Amino acid sequence: MDSLGAASTRFGFDLFKELKKTNDGNIFFSPVGISAAIGMLLLGARGATSSQLQRAFCSVKDTESSRNKAEEKEVRTCTEEIHHQFQKLLTEISKLTNDYELNIANRLFGEKTYLFLQKYLDYVEKYYHAFLEPVDFINAADESRKKINSWVESQTNEKIKDLFPDGSLSNSTKLVLVNTVYFKGQWDKEFKKENTKEEKFWLNKSTSKSVLMMTQRHSFSFTFLEDLQAKILGMPYKNNDLSMFVLLPNDIDGLEKIIDKITPEKLVEWTNPGHMEERNVNLHLPRFEVEESYDFEDVLAAMGMGDAFSEQKADYSGMSPRSGLHAQKFLHRSFMVVTEEGTEATAATSIGFTFSSAAGYENVHCNHPFLFFVRHNESSSILFFGRFSSP
Repeated sequence: MDSLGAASTRFGFDLFKELKKTNDGNIFFSPVGISAAIGMLLLGARGATSSQLQRAFCSVKDTESSRNKAEEKEVRTCTEEIHHQFQKLLTEISKLTNDYELNIANRLFGEKTYLFLQKYLDYVEKYYHAFLEPVDFINAADESRKKINSWVESQTNEKIKDLFPDGSLSNSTKLVLVNTVYFKGQWDKEFKKENTKEEKFWLNKSTSKSVLMMTQRHSFSFTFLEDLQAKILGMPYKNNDLSMFVLLPNDIDGLEKIIDKITPEKLVEWTNPGHMEERNVNLHLPRFEVEESYDFEDVLAAMGMGDAFSEQKADYSGMSPRSGLHAQKFLHRSFMVVTEEGTEATAATSIGFTFSSAAGYENVHCNHPFLFFVRHNESSSILFFGRFSSP
């Protein structure tokens, strides 16, 4: 049985590999946020559309016809279990804490002339804390666009504005699914600002950019991956509910060489508390800011979920008794800033690192491309996943 943690790790890593085919700069997104959005679609999907969307959560066979009844039941059970785990996670995340702010918000905006099944709306609210908001795409597409943008802005502390640009929605739009993620947290062990210095960040062996490099010497969770010649460091946020992990190759251009050797299962294993050790670390981490936006329609289609967006093939009969409903936009936008105090959603300068060795300390010098992810420790769910390669 796949847990939400395992599912979000696998889906996030598969998505990352798909995105990096067409993107050699920074990549940043929320596996849990996108999975939640897919989960909302899945609640209303039927037939082949449902089978394809289940790939985000469960290890499924490629074709529906090749499945026997036992396999179908297993996938159904897995999907139901994931819905329940989302309900639990989103309830957990919505609890107020002074240590960090974390908000994952989902919403469906549907053309108001469509009849949506009450049972579907009840499930979306129950499992995903989301509502389907009726809007008038047919007569007022631009007003509907502004309304959606305004909602996104309110969910992200005004960090994300104009998610939908002018003309991006039309009177033929029937359903828009939006997912937002907002996070602001303080490190358990803060960096001292006076130790931050300008340094070079190497994009490759011949090109560097100047960044502001934060430094500290402290005890952190650490593991050295001998086979990959890479290190993993775990940095907890206050109260240890969340941690950021950095996977740093030894070589400046080492990341591309090892990505194909990394699997989601290994990522889970390497960052398991039993696998990492507390070590004294001489840490250099750039101050950095990432903000990325994607329309995942083509990416998810490339991952085998194309029917969900096909006017001809989409089957959302569990969402609406009318035919012809299909998802037309699947937008995701995420924003993150890493500073001395922690990770916050505020404007900040770009990043950088420097090298100094101290006896008895492991050196983790993030002055070249690395992977990073933020994990909700109790559920092992990956909230954010990214590659930092270009300040």
